[in-house]
Amino acid sequence: MTKSNNFVFWGLYIVAWLIFVGLSIETGGLIVNFLFSLFKPGFVPNLYQKLDLTEMYKESEMAFFGIYSFILSISILKAFLFYIVIRLMHKMDLTKPFNTFVTNQILQISYYTIAIGLFSYIARQTAKNLMHHGFVTDSLDQFWADSQAFILMGAVIYIIATIFKKGVDLQNEHDLTV
Repeated sequence: MTKSNNFVFWGLYIVAWLIFVGLSIETGGLIVNFLFSLFKPGFVPNLYQKLDLTEMYKESEMAFFGIYSFILSISILKAFLFYIVIRLMHKMDLTKPFNTFVTNQILQISYYTIAIGLFSYIARQTAKNLMHHGFVTDSLDQFWADSQAFILMGAVIYIIATIFKKGVDLQNEHDLTV
């Protein structure tokens, strides 16, 4: 592997860490927001992203917990997705990338990406349904605006994982014959 490729790889590794840290901070902020909205609702407008769903909580606790469950699930899945990416990049041997560990990690990445997309899509449809029942959900679109992109990206990553799996099988077969 050339020095420029190695430099790009480590640059992407650092970017993955930065994204992971950012997503972890966002998830922590959303969890704190959730707890404050339950115990000190008056303080919520001063918190992270000013995600104030106290009106929804007053009207329907079930709607509140459902929407917040989607928000927290999506945020946690995104953070965990980048944790898997970091683990893959940290343990991957670039001289022999076709191995079982890499294949399994890429498969996990595809599963988490598809799960994020599906959760986001279901959450968006639930929010639209709640809007028809008089709830204000306009400020929540930022959490699931990219559902189709995640589903498509998960499908592409799954295809890449399948190719890697076939490459590992061929490499193992080749090693046995030599």
